[in-house]
Amino acid sequence: MINVNRQTILCILIFLLLAIVPVLASLTDVPFYLDLARRMMILAIGALSLNLIMGYGGMISFGHAVFIGIGAYTVGICAEHDIVSGYIQWPLAIMISAIFAIIFGAISLRTRGVYFIMITLALAQMMYFLGVSLDRYGGDDGLPLLEPSNFYGLIDLSDKTSLYYLVFILLILCLWLCKRLVASRFGMVIQGARSNEARMQAIGFPTFRYKLTAFVIAGAMAGLAGALLANHTDFVNPDMMHWTRSGDLIIMVLLGGMGSLSGPIVGALVFILLEEALSGITEYWQLIFGPFLILVVLFARGGLLGFLEKRQDFAQKPGNEND
Repeated sequence: MINVNRQTILCILIFLLLAIVPVLASLTDVPFYLDLARRMMILAIGALSLNLIMGYGGMISFGHAVFIGIGAYTVGICAEHDIVSGYIQWPLAIMISAIFAIIFGAISLRTRGVYFIMITLALAQMMYFLGVSLDRYGGDDGLPLLEPSNFYGLIDLSDKTSLYYLVFILLILCLWLCKRLVASRFGMVIQGARSNEARMQAIGFPTFRYKLTAFVIAGAMAGLAGALLANHTDFVNPDMMHWTRSGDLIIMVLLGGMGSLSGPIVGALVFILLEEALSGITEYWQLIFGPFLILVVLFARGGLLGFLEKRQDFAQKPGNEND
């Protein structure tokens, strides 16, 4: 009997569904589906980057959304100064997010546990209030993106379908990158440091440098998500950096399955769909979503993908298979 990995099948099905969303949106003449799926994929990239440090490195950051905000603001500020080339905007967004990740990581990674959480939250809120105070760039009202990133004939981001497939390809590339990192020697050290950092240091691994590198990679990936988000919304504002946005990313990771490669993608999909469905029922949709999240945490340890794995293991036990 062939052992089928349900996680792999589910991930493939999700990507196949995402690939045909533009066709479905065109046939039904409902462009909202395209916008919804594109937003989900952008947030999935952000959740993937958080899962790299939280799921595999044990670094619970309550300020990870700040790197998405930095990436988005980099694109917005460049456009404000008539620098519309995507070949400049996007590398800058990734690089500046990585620089801030180096600074924030060098400070916060000297602590552990709740202190790490509080420092990342404080640093993110500091950047949030900096964004609010930047009256030159809209302050609390935000900054409109008057022109999307220009790639001069390679791809036209003013065409939302083209932007959609660009996000789709980048999501696949980010998933592939995370898979390679996790399976590499680097990923093994990060996971080992999460389990027993003192032991990893005792056998000669400089865990601080490994963890800082992972933090910077995650920050750079989130910066890419920010550049995509700016082009998706045609608008940037400080709310992108608020700690509640980081909380949303954490929920996505937990929902799908922390420490699993495709978990953040599943979590982002479920989170966005539930948000849209429940907000259409009541403006207090969080009161319904909260208990659902509690049930997932209590009865589906390892998230929704972890629940599927347990069901699969149970079905494969002798005596539980149907003849």
